[in-house]
Amino acid sequence: MMRVNQDRKNSRLRRALKTRKRISESNSHRLSVYRSARHIYVQLLTSNGDKVITTISTNQKNLKKKIKSNNIASSKIIGKIMADFIKKEKIKKVAFDRSGYKYHGKIKALADSIRENGVKI
Repeated sequence: MMRVNQDRKNSRLRRALKTRKRISESNSHRLSVYRSARHIYVQLLTSNGDKVITTISTNQKNLKKKIKSNNIASSKIIGKIMADFIKKEKIKKVAFDRSGYKYHGKIKALADSIRENGVKI
């Protein structure tokens, strides 16, 4: 059982490395996503990836009142908040780093919410 989970994690990290290499060549800000069983975390990083500009997650105290569980609706709320921050910082385009996760469900809802709120991915 442990080996299957470890293989799944290693496969996800391998996919993430390929994506991050392509993103680093594009010289655009990176929007990185991490998904745990209980929470979803989104980080905005600089174009060269050495500094985190902001982090928004369902684990933050001010959002725990709005968000009760880790589902698609909470991903949409997080996406809207991140899009508002990106527009406030006057960043035109970001690269969406899904960290090796499949592009469906919560990850897709997050990306769609960011796009709907006026940020080009």
